[in-house]
Amino acid sequence: MTNSLLDIEGIRVGHYTDLENVTGCTVVLAPRDGAIAGVDVRGPAPGTRETDLLRPGHLVERAHAILLTGGSAFGLDAAAGVMRFLEEQNIGFETGAARVPIVPAAVLFDLGIGNANVRPDANAGYLACQNANRLAFGEGSVGAGTGATVGKLLGPHFATKGGIGSSSQQIGDGVMVAALVAVNCFGDVVDPTSNEIIAGARKPEGNGWLDSANAIKQDLAQMLNTRVANTTIGVVATNARLTREQVNIVAMMAHDGIARATRPSHTLFDGDTIFILATGEVESAYLDAIGHTAAEVVATAIVRGVKAAKSLGGVPSIQDLV
Repeated sequence: MTNSLLDIEGIRVGHYTDLENVTGCTVVLAPRDGAIAGVDVRGPAPGTRETDLLRPGHLVERAHAILLTGGSAFGLDAAAGVMRFLEEQNIGFETGAARVPIVPAAVLFDLGIGNANVRPDANAGYLACQNANRLAFGEGSVGAGTGATVGKLLGPHFATKGGIGSSSQQIGDGVMVAALVAVNCFGDVVDPTSNEIIAGARKPEGNGWLDSANAIKQDLAQMLNTRVANTTIGVVATNARLTREQVNIVAMMAHDGIARATRPSHTLFDGDTIFILATGEVESAYLDAIGHTAAEVVATAIVRGVKAAKSLGGVPSIQDLV
């Protein structure tokens, strides 16, 4: 086991990382025939693509890739490159006239840390696909986590570097559940095992964490200039055989992982979005267990993402702060 999304057979992960401009994107490639896909958009400020398609009652049930990207809404352009890559592999939904790759996507806001004029584009999405493999992928300040930051109650000058992380668990009957999460939250990151803040808004007067969850109750005026620079986005995958309705239930439950590991979470200034991919290799009746485990691996992936992050764009990582 790799303790990552790669523990789901057939899944490949690839990054495109632009360290000079502090942005990037990450693609999750499903098996060739796609995977049953769902989504839950819990944040009030999302930037997304093809999410309506993933809800129950719609024609197409399978996605062929999921894109997580920086660049705010501009970054959705990277999905065109993912589609081009898949089309070249003759992968997509058969329409009779052509195979159309289904590539849902979500963005996070990283324009304030690097060069706001350079965002992931179609070429970036294509290169992320070329980098995708089943052997290994980086965590921290790579891909969609390159420009991620956390703890922005006092603005970017007191924020901490976010990143992208992954985690997996095996439960009964050989079911695997894994997550890949790009952490760019408005709030602080909390380790659920200790309930301690490990990254977030830093105190202006010295060392230590401000504790955004408590500070937000005291002085809302501190939130100036922090209103759009956030969002936690991720992909949960499982080898269980699930229906479209069931994957959307798992997506709903997976958001509990964001709530456990970021504080406050799902704020007005976050666009938190979780996608689900079910490859269907293992028959399982453990829907509640899958959803519960999804929340756990999401929380663990968030913690791993910030722990692996490097200082970039003038924003320190917890490695340097500690």
